[in-house]
Amino acid sequence: MSRPVRFNIKEKSTQDKGINMVDMPEGHSGEGFFATSLDKVIGLARKNSIWPLPFATSCCGIEFMATIASHYDLGRFGAERVGFSPRQCDLLMVMGTIAKKMGPVVKQVYLQMAEPRWVIAVGACASSGGVFDTYSVLQGIDQVVPVDVYVPGCPPRPEAILDGFMKIQELVQNESLRRRNGTQYKALLDSYGIQ
Repeated sequence: MSRPVRFNIKEKSTQDKGINMVDMPEGHSGEGFFATSLDKVIGLARKNSIWPLPFATSCCGIEFMATIASHYDLGRFGAERVGFSPRQCDLLMVMGTIAKKMGPVVKQVYLQMAEPRWVIAVGACASSGGVFDTYSVLQGIDQVVPVDVYVPGCPPRPEAILDGFMKIQELVQNESLRRRNGTQYKALLDSYGIQ
C-alpha cells in the first residue's frame, strides 16, 4: 500500500529555487524567433564566461581565495575556471604589493593575454601603493598597465571583490566590439608603450 504524499507537492517557481534568469538583450521577438544585434549577444556571452588570472602577492590574495571558496563562490558569476596561463585568460586580477622590479613582469603577463582583456586592481597596494610609500614599491599598477576597475580596501572584503567583478561584467556586457580597434583605445595603449 502506497503512502499518500503530503509534502513537497507544490511545484516551485524558478525564483523560489534560487535560480535567477538573465534578461534577454533588446531585440525583436515573435512566435518562435528572437532577433537582436550581434554586439548584445556576444556581450551577454562574454559577461557570463570571464576567466580570471590572479596575480596575488600578499594579503589581498588570501581574501581572493576566500572569494573563490564555497561561501562567496565566484563561480556563480561565470568565473568558475581560474587560470594561471595568461594566454587562456581574459581578466587580470592584480592583488597585493607590486614592487618596481615586478612591474615589467605584470606588463609581460598583460601582453601575453589575448584581446579582449580587462584588469582589476584589488586592494590599496595594487591601486595606489597603499601604506608602502617607498622607493621600491610601485605606486599603483596603472603606471605599467591600463586598469579598468579599482577595488578599495586593505585588504578588501570578499564582497568588495565580488562588487568589482560585477563592475567588470557590466563593462564587458556593454563594450562595443569595435572599441578595441578604435583610435582612442590605441592611443591609451600607446601611452603605456604597448603596440
